[in-house]
Amino acid sequence: MGAHQNHLPERLQEIVEEFEWSEGQEKVELLIDYAGRMPEMPAELRDQPDLCEPVEECMTPVSVTAEVKGDRMSFYFDVPRESPTVRGLAAIMAEGLNEATPEQVLGVPQDFYLSMGLDKVLTMQRLNGFSAILAHMKRLAAQALQRAA
Repeated sequence: MGAHQNHLPERLQEIVEEFEWSEGQEKVELLIDYAGRMPEMPAELRDQPDLCEPVEECMTPVSVTAEVKGDRMSFYFDVPRESPTVRGLAAIMAEGLNEATPEQVLGVPQDFYLSMGLDKVLTMQRLNGFSAILAHMKRLAAQALQRAA
């Protein structure tokens, strides 16, 4: 079990454990699998680019937006299919934090992914992008809390 177990929403913890149990190239294959499963951004969000926040820290063009229903959040990403690694990282975050509360999103440690062992198979540049994606999701969660207050 990872050190961050108590701070992660259940689905994100399950994903972390999936990566913890995999080794070497299996981690890359698992990441590519997540990339293939990432749903497309809904048309109503894609057609309103002002609703999408660019993750400028990523070299790959990545945009994220959030939808709040009640006290739960869903995140949607726009990542080119030609960038399966980055798409996989975004898919992990979208799936792992789907239906999380803003407080749960804000509670995810910025370095939670270290226990996944991705630092052994990805460049530091990719890991910085992963961290930037989480930072943008946290900003959207903070904005959701402000609007609800």
